[in-house]
Amino acid sequence: MKTALFPGSFDPFTLGHQAIVEEGLKIFDRIVIGIGANSEKNGLLTPANRKRLIDDLYADDDRVMAAVYTELTGEFCRRIGAGFLLRGMRNTVDYEYERNMMAVNQMLFPEITTVLLFTPPRYVAVSSSIIRELIAFGGDPTGLMPNNIDINDYL
Repeated sequence: MKTALFPGSFDPFTLGHQAIVEEGLKIFDRIVIGIGANSEKNGLLTPANRKRLIDDLYADDDRVMAAVYTELTGEFCRRIGAGFLLRGMRNTVDYEYERNMMAVNQMLFPEITTVLLFTPPRYVAVSSSIIRELIAFGGDPTGLMPNNIDINDYL
């Protein structure tokens, strides 16, 4: 069974994230959406509520699960038996970041392969940061998040 870890903060989970999972399921048998701690980002949702949102979204698909983790991403891959890291790229800035992360992960965890997928063009401007900013100013993020998710249920 080919298992991939899709790591990120997912604060909150966006249509772009969902698109990467859907594409990833064409390649992998199982995807674990790993909710990691990122001290550089201000949180909108608690890690537990991020997990709950993703669990609710994929409740009918046993190929996808969410988990919160606090160790190195490669260590978490080993622990869950994931041989692949699944990552999404929106632009060249993402590419530079992902290329550097892939190089470090390859040195530390040579058994783990990084797979980069392009975010569909219609979602390249969508990010968790933009959604958080929109919410902070009273905007409605509905068109940027999966259809059956109401962010207010998780705040």
